[in-house]
Amino acid sequence: MRTAIYPGSFDPLTNGHLDVIERAIKLFDRVIVAVARNESKQPLFTLEERLKLVRKSIRQLPHVEADSFDCLLVDYVERRSAQAIIRGLRAVSDFEFEFQLALMNRKLNENIETIFMMPKDTYTFLSSRMIKEIAQLGGNVGSFVPAHVRTALCDKFKTKSAPI
Repeated sequence: MRTAIYPGSFDPLTNGHLDVIERAIKLFDRVIVAVARNESKQPLFTLEERLKLVRKSIRQLPHVEADSFDCLLVDYVERRSAQAIIRGLRAVSDFEFEFQLALMNRKLNENIETIFMMPKDTYTFLSSRMIKEIAQLGGNVGSFVPAHVRTALCDKFKTKSAPI
């Protein structure tokens, strides 16, 4: 079984992330969306909240599951018997950082491949950071995230939910 790990903080999960997941399903038998515990990023949502939001977002997708990890990514990939890491690239500016990560992961475990995937062009401008900022200021993020993520953002920021 060909398994890929799609790691990230997913704080929060966006429609761009979902697009990458849907593309990855076409290439792999199983995709694991791995939510990273990375407290140095000071996430808005707790690990448990992010995992819950991801699980609700992917529940209709076949052969996709959500999990969390707090170790080296290559160790997690090996533990889950996966062959590849999926990384989303929105723009050329993402490439340098992602390329460095991929090379380091290859140094740590040469048996694990990194696959770069681009979301649809309609999602290339999306970032979780930008979505959080818009939501915090009361803006409508309904076309950028699943409805339940939008609700969670409004609840977190105590803002009124703008119409979709």
